[in-house]
Amino acid sequence: MTKRPGHAHSTSEPILMQTFDAANIDKEYQFYDEEAARVSQKIDEELKRDWVRRKDAQRRQVKVMLLGQAESGKSTLQKQFQLYYAQHALDHERPLWRPVVYFNILKAVRMILDELDHELNNLSIDDSLEGQAVAHSLAPLGDLSEEFSGLRTKLVPLVAMEDSLASELSGGVAVTGGRTGVYVRAGWQALVTPLSPNRSRALPGTGGLSPAVAQVTSLASRTLISVQNEVDELWKHPAVRILLNNRRIRLDESAPFFLDSIKRVAQPDYLPSTADLLNVRLQTLGVAEHSFDIELCGSRYNWLMYDVGGARGQRHAWVPYFDDATAIIFLAPISAFDQYLEEDPRTNRVDDSLQLFTAICSNKLLKNSHLVLMLNKTDLLRKKLEAGVKVRKYITSYGDRPNTYADVSEYFRAHFIQVHRRHDISRRALYVHFTSMLDIRATQDIIVNVGEAIIRSHIAKTGLA
Repeated sequence: MTKRPGHAHSTSEPILMQTFDAANIDKEYQFYDEEAARVSQKIDEELKRDWVRRKDAQRRQVKVMLLGQAESGKSTLQKQFQLYYAQHALDHERPLWRPVVYFNILKAVRMILDELDHELNNLSIDDSLEGQAVAHSLAPLGDLSEEFSGLRTKLVPLVAMEDSLASELSGGVAVTGGRTGVYVRAGWQALVTPLSPNRSRALPGTGGLSPAVAQVTSLASRTLISVQNEVDELWKHPAVRILLNNRRIRLDESAPFFLDSIKRVAQPDYLPSTADLLNVRLQTLGVAEHSFDIELCGSRYNWLMYDVGGARGQRHAWVPYFDDATAIIFLAPISAFDQYLEEDPRTNRVDDSLQLFTAICSNKLLKNSHLVLMLNKTDLLRKKLEAGVKVRKYITSYGDRPNTYADVSEYFRAHFIQVHRRHDISRRALYVHFTSMLDIRATQDIIVNVGEAIIRSHIAKTGLA
C-alpha cells in the first residue's frame, strides 16, 4: 500500500511547542507598565517644576526701554543704572573705555583745528553783525596764522590717528553719509577684548584689549603724552575761547570735560574714572541689552534695560522690543533747543523729541507700559541761558517769555505734558523728572525712585507679592 504524501515535517522528529504562563506574563507587563508610568510621571513633574521656575523668572523680569533721539543721554543713563546696581561690571569695563576717551579727545582737537581754519580764512568776508563782533574781539591778538600753523604741524600725528582708532573701535561698522565717528553695536566690548582660546566670545572682566586695538591705543597714548602741552595750549588759546563763546566753534558736549582734563588723561597709567565713563561719547547702533539684579522688599528682580540707537534711521529697530516692555524711559534733551538733527538740518531737536514722544504715547504696543519722561541735560540748558543764548531765536513760539531757567524749563515741561494728555491712548500716569545725567547723586536718587515705581507697577500687574 502506497504511502500518502505527508507534511514536510511528517518524517522528522515531533516539534515540542513551548508553553507560556499567562499569569507570569501579566505580572511582567504590569511591572513594566508601572515603571514606565513612574518615569513618565517623574518627567512630567520635572517639566512642570521647570515651567513654574521659568514662569516665575519671567514674572520677575522687568523689561525697560530707553528711548529718545541720538545724543539724548540714553547710554549715560544706562551707565548710571549700572553704577548703582552693578558697579563691579562697570569697574571691569574701565580699561575698555580708555581708547574711547582718547578718540573723544582726538576728535575734539581735529574739530577745533578745522573750525579755526574756516573761521580765520572767512572772517574778513563775513559782513554779518556777529562776524564783525568776532573780528573785533580777535583783532588785539594780531595775525594768528603762523602761530596756529605751528600748532597744527605739531598736532598732525595725533589728529591723523582718529580714523584708525575709530575703525578699530567700530569693528568694521560702516555708516553711510560720510560721517566720522565711533559707531558701535551691542557687545562692542567684545571687539576690544581678547578671546579665550577655549571660548568663542569675549571674557568680561579681563580688562584687556584685543591686539589690534591695544596697538592703536598704545600709539594714541604715547602720541597724546608727547603733545599734551600743545593740546592744552590750543584749548586755552584766547582765539579759541572767543570763537567758542561766540558759538563759531561747536564741539561735542563731552569735549570741554576731556580737554580740561588733558594733563590727567595724558598719563602712561591712565585708567578712566567714573566721571570719564559718564562723559565719554559713543554712538550706539542697533539695540544693546544690559541686565541688572535689583532687590526690593526682600525679592530679587531681573532688570533688562535696552539702550537703543536714536538716530532716525535706526528707530525701526525699536519696534520688536515694544510688545512686552514693562516700562519706557523717554529722554528729551531740552538743552538742544538751539540744535538741529544731523540727519535733517531743518528739524529742531526739541521739535523732533516732541514728535517722537507723540509717537510713543500713541503706540498701541506700548499702551500697558509704565511711562517715565526725563527732561535731560538741564545743566547744559542753564549754561546756555546764562551765556545769553535766546530761546526765541530758535523756537519762535517761546515769544517774549523771560529767558530764565525756571521759565524755559517749565515751558518745555508743559509742552511734553500737553502731548501726553492729547495723544496717550491708555491715559496712564506720566512721571516727569528734570535730570542731568552727569550729576551722580541727583541722578541716582531719581534712579531709585523710578526703579521702585516701575517694579511696584510690575508687581501690581503680574500679581507678584
